Amino acid sequence: MNSLNALLAALAAYLLGSVAFAILVSRAMGLADPRSFGSHNPGATNVLRSGSKVAAALTLLLDAAKGWLAVWLAYRAQAHGLVDAAAVAVVALAVFGGHLFPVFFAFKGGKGVATAAGILLAINPWLGLATLTTWLIVAAVSRYSSAAALAAAVCAPVYYWIGGGRVWPRAPAMLLAVTAIALLIVWRHRGNVAKLLAGTESRIGRR
Repeated sequence: MNSLNALLAALAAYLLGSVAFAILVSRAMGLADPRSFGSHNPGATNVLRSGSKVAAALTLLLDAAKGWLAVWLAYRAQAHGLVDAAAVAVVALAVFGGHLFPVFFAFKGGKGVATAAGILLAINPWLGLATLTTWLIVAAVSRYSSAAALAAAVCAPVYYWIGGGRVWPRAPAMLLAVTAIALLIVWRHRGNVAKLLAGTESRIGRR
């Protein structure tokens, strides 16, 4: 029964992750499809390039919320004995994978930074805040969203390892999930890395 519950939870998480709020919010607010301009990435940073801070903020919050909700519900299911710790880690990967490869949008999704932030906040608020603080510091100094995302992604599994057993329980499966999410974020930003090295990367707020 637990295996079936884990499978159903992962499927539900993937479908939730597949909801591309950057596209939906842009449509609802009469803005251009974020896949048609800027980095062509359906994410909050690219929505900001449309000139609408409200749309970008909504996209950011909703993308983070779906990651948080999926993992929070998985933890509640674990508390009731419906799934185990490994299943919670799978759910985290599934909702993140849904955002990157959404079934509703031809498997072409965003880079997952906001959704990853929501996942980390659900794992533990202090883990999420530590990672978000890293993003904010690097973004403020460099003015590059991609550089901030890469730094936060690299630090997230390190923070999880350091805090595990001290600030929050350390689950090997979740450490693997957080590491996989970090590697996927780095992989999704490979084009940004090339632009950063070439000096052609767009800065935060540039339309």
